[in-house]
Amino acid sequence: MLQAKNQLTLEEFLALPEGDVTYELVDGEAIPKMSPKKFHSRLTRVLLQLLDEWCAGRGEVCPELGIKLTRRGRDWVPTPDIMYICADRFPLDWEEDGACSVPPELVIEIISPGQTFGQLAAKARDYLDAGVLRVWVVDSQARSITVFYPDAPPQTYMGDTPLIDTLFEGLEITPEQVFQLARIPR
Repeated sequence: MLQAKNQLTLEEFLALPEGDVTYELVDGEAIPKMSPKKFHSRLTRVLLQLLDEWCAGRGEVCPELGIKLTRRGRDWVPTPDIMYICADRFPLDWEEDGACSVPPELVIEIISPGQTFGQLAAKARDYLDAGVLRVWVVDSQARSITVFYPDAPPQTYMGDTPLIDTLFEGLEITPEQVFQLARIPR
């Protein structure tokens, strides 16, 4: 006989104690995130630094911060590798120590060993459907950054092609710059 799994409510999930493992709430279950490896960690650090320099006074860049969203009609709390939210969108509860309660402008997911581009492309669609305005999927093996938009097909950037987006005025970075700064081998 199959036993039903206990389904967590949003409140129960958010009340879970902090620990060494980061979880996401997906379909009522606390799902552990994959533990980052060296290249993932380096890419996170470099992207945080570049975005933090750009967004000074504009908003906030956060690593590994849960976001309270809805996915297919259910509470969903993904924990993206990086998120950016502009000051104009800060939620009323922003100063509380908890998950972000509004969709940010940007979510960045870095492909880890064991994950596929297809899995993160599907997650990108879920983010966009939940109100996130841009999703970047960073692939260290392909040395690419694919940008997902709510109203246009995704676009993959490689080499010295700058990621220029009117949503992030003044931000100009290239995939090659990111991968070189992160010391990701060819």
